Amino acid sequence: MPDHVQPDPDADGAAEIRIPDVSDGLIDRSVYTDPALYRVELQRIFARAWNFMCHETQIPNAGDYFINYIGEDQVIVVRGEDGTVHVLMNTCRHRGNALCRAELGNTKAFVCSYHGWTYGLDGKLIGIPGKADFYRDRIDQADWGLVPAARVDHYKGFYFATLDPQAPSLFDYLGDVGRVGMESMLAYGDVVVLDGVQKNVIDCNWKIAVDNLFDWYHVKVSHNSASRVGFLNQAAMMPMTQMVMLGELGHAIGGPMVTREEQAKIDALSDEERLAIDRLPDAERPKVAPTLRRPLRSTATKAAMGPVGVRASGHPNIFPNLWISTRGMQMSLRLPRGPAATEIWWFTVMPKSFTPEQRRAAKKFIIHSFGPAGLLEQDDGENWSQSTMAGRGVASRRYPHNMQMAMGQDEVMVDATGQKAIETRVNEHAQRWTYRCWAEWLRARDWPELMQTRSPSPTGRV
Repeated sequence: MPDHVQPDPDADGAAEIRIPDVSDGLIDRSVYTDPALYRVELQRIFARAWNFMCHETQIPNAGDYFINYIGEDQVIVVRGEDGTVHVLMNTCRHRGNALCRAELGNTKAFVCSYHGWTYGLDGKLIGIPGKADFYRDRIDQADWGLVPAARVDHYKGFYFATLDPQAPSLFDYLGDVGRVGMESMLAYGDVVVLDGVQKNVIDCNWKIAVDNLFDWYHVKVSHNSASRVGFLNQAAMMPMTQMVMLGELGHAIGGPMVTREEQAKIDALSDEERLAIDRLPDAERPKVAPTLRRPLRSTATKAAMGPVGVRASGHPNIFPNLWISTRGMQMSLRLPRGPAATEIWWFTVMPKSFTPEQRRAAKKFIIHSFGPAGLLEQDDGENWSQSTMAGRGVASRRYPHNMQMAMGQDEVMVDATGQKAIETRVNEHAQRWTYRCWAEWLRARDWPELMQTRSPSPTGRV
């Protein structure tokens, strides 16, 4: 190791940290407020995991870049001259200044505004002002390039990066459940991510913003106003037929499902009938066919999702913090900003096959659903903020969150293809799974230990 490369200062940061036991479905409120636990999360979860960066359509040309985060580390996602996508730390190697101030753009090189150090699109240091006169040629540029992510890969155009060279391949990391989640955005074929990422900060812990995506218990209560103004159909707000898929390393899908009988009806639809359903407003779809929310037209996607996954209509979460929502037309990152703050990003994903009318209708629904102005997220944000704040009190923090709904009451069914799912009613299986895997990530010192000690996707009664 070169003497200027510092060892990880927090490699054993969890050694003296108490990681609460979450196996009984009771979640100690310290998991949302403890600064020491938060620091270990950044080290042992975000710095190890494969983190979503951007879609290929956001950086189509050489020099196109997009700014994102891995935990609290800001990174530049940039397409090089040869088409390779690089993920580079957005910090100059001289004095740490941020190179990119714009959220996205196109450039031929990255020039530091502090002292002018210049880097190529691949991160190599290509220019130092005063190298001969001031440094007396006593600096090796090859040693001072931008710090790259350990690995960069994509799943069908969706780019991810990890800072840990020991991480498994992205394909293996996603596993069956993670890949089903990603495929949910490809139901209509190739997609494009539209310009403009909605961003806002909510005073809540990032895990509350994550576990809520599986929560269909709150919908009728929290989002009653959306029903009263006609934005959501009351009958469809808390469907009793629910499917949960639990994947290794914390990936999960939870929410409404299509029954086998209803899927057979979908499979029998003609293209014209599918298009007619696609064009219905979301509030009208349940009146016609409650589960025809996503009449798949892509044979390849259906095969990739499998016979069980294709019937999952709930929300996937790619651990730790990528939520795929709204019929696969939105992605949301829950970016940690301290124990009690989360920056929420919303990406809009559109099938390339959509007509202008379909795109306008989808955008209208999306804008009114989530994001800073969304009817639903305004409700959610208030709840998340208050739930986090209560964990700071001397007395209130003594009492755990209860996530025991349906615990020990349902069975994991295994399809002939090997896909697993729980077919049930409203429940908290995915929430418990998220916290169980969260604790395993924190306890494992490195990837080999995590792969050895992680819980397998469950079978039997859960």
